[in-house]
Amino acid sequence: MKLLPKTLSFSLLACAVLFAGCSKKPKRPSPSDTVLGQGAGALDPSAADLGAAGLVDPSAAGLQNRSGVFEDENMIKGLIQPVYFDFDSSAIKASERSKLQEAQKHLSENADHRLLLEGHCDWRGTAEYNLGLGDRRAAAARQYLESIGVATAKIEIRSKGDLDAIENAAEDQMAKDRRVEIIILKK
Repeated sequence: MKLLPKTLSFSLLACAVLFAGCSKKPKRPSPSDTVLGQGAGALDPSAADLGAAGLVDPSAAGLQNRSGVFEDENMIKGLIQPVYFDFDSSAIKASERSKLQEAQKHLSENADHRLLLEGHCDWRGTAEYNLGLGDRRAAAARQYLESIGVATAKIEIRSKGDLDAIENAAEDQMAKDRRVEIIILKK
């Protein structure tokens, strides 16, 4: 009979430790609450304070827009069209390879430039899964560029996951969210 109080005390202590260690996951911010806001996949200088977002040096001369091409002293975005992917895939379609070949050509003509490959996903899936998928997409684009002769040192990758995706979007918008942006880095 003396064993029962010790077992009960141990069980209660174990339950208290178990429940004390459990906590809810932090709530993910809504895209509309972020600096760039919902659907701000393209750099639009009139839509947000890009300096505050860390995307552009506020002391720079400013962005210039040439038919959807945004350029400042550090980067060019939109000169090469994004590479699009099928749902839940990181395989580069044959129809999208010409965009990466165009990036390779740009680098061969501009030896001081580098590339930032930014992987994106549509809103479906968990944040963790989409960050991983965005990373796999950017890595697949890097691997293809390396296979056609681009030096590894000229390529950086990062994943944005579904951070710029529009939640509950129509299929045509979700298809645009599944991409790798090709950003040219001047420095």
